[in-house]
Amino acid sequence: MPKGKGPQGKRITLKVAKNSVRVAFNGRRRLDLSKMGIATFPKCILELADVEELDLSRNMLRKIPNIIEKFQNLMWLDLHSNQLDELPAEIGTLKNLTYLNLCNNKLTTKGLPDELNLLKNLRTLNLGLNCLETIPTTLGTLRELIELGLFDNSLTLIPKSVKKLPKLERMNVKRNPLPEFAKEEEPIDTVKRIESLYLVEKKDLCSSCLETCQGERDELHKLEDMTPGPSNKPSFPSLTTPNSTAMDNQEEWRIK
Repeated sequence: MPKGKGPQGKRITLKVAKNSVRVAFNGRRRLDLSKMGIATFPKCILELADVEELDLSRNMLRKIPNIIEKFQNLMWLDLHSNQLDELPAEIGTLKNLTYLNLCNNKLTTKGLPDELNLLKNLRTLNLGLNCLETIPTTLGTLRELIELGLFDNSLTLIPKSVKKLPKLERMNVKRNPLPEFAKEEEPIDTVKRIESLYLVEKKDLCSSCLETCQGERDELHKLEDMTPGPSNKPSFPSLTTPNSTAMDNQEEWRIK
């Protein structure tokens, strides 16, 4: 085996990279190098730094170099299911990013640079399945954020600045030791209780009261005939484990 730490991985040539450029459904050019056994960021792809989307997911990457700043056109960056434990500060220079997937890595709180708060156009950020114990309060400056994945970490607190993000619609915090989820929620009693019950015969009611009682009885029968509607539980289509590889590794990350 060649000298050096960790797996050597597959070597990507410029020709391979050029053949991996695809046009996505939205018309953007995507460089798709996912699931190719890459252990080291291929410097040859700097020749293709004008792509709008870059997929390096499901590889063996341990580090993203600072040359990532050369990809100034990036709007979409997928790094899920690698072995990253930190990000370079230069990630904050990618001002056009709207989507950043870092799920299923080894990221620690210290590995998240402060420069993440410079990604002002970010709408989706997935940090699920990592080793995070806290979330930087500075993420509360990402005011365009709509989706935030924080599931399967070691979080005990979600900063108020993050909870109050103005456009945040979906935040997945499942399987974290958060105090507010320590106790199971008591079941909601959907049946309206009454303090007293009086039984009278129809002949003892005036016409007005009788009409009111019959109307309420009819409403009750309508409710009894109704079938339960679809569940209103929130879903996280963009913030769950993104693929089969991540699913396979999920238990391993939780144990760690």
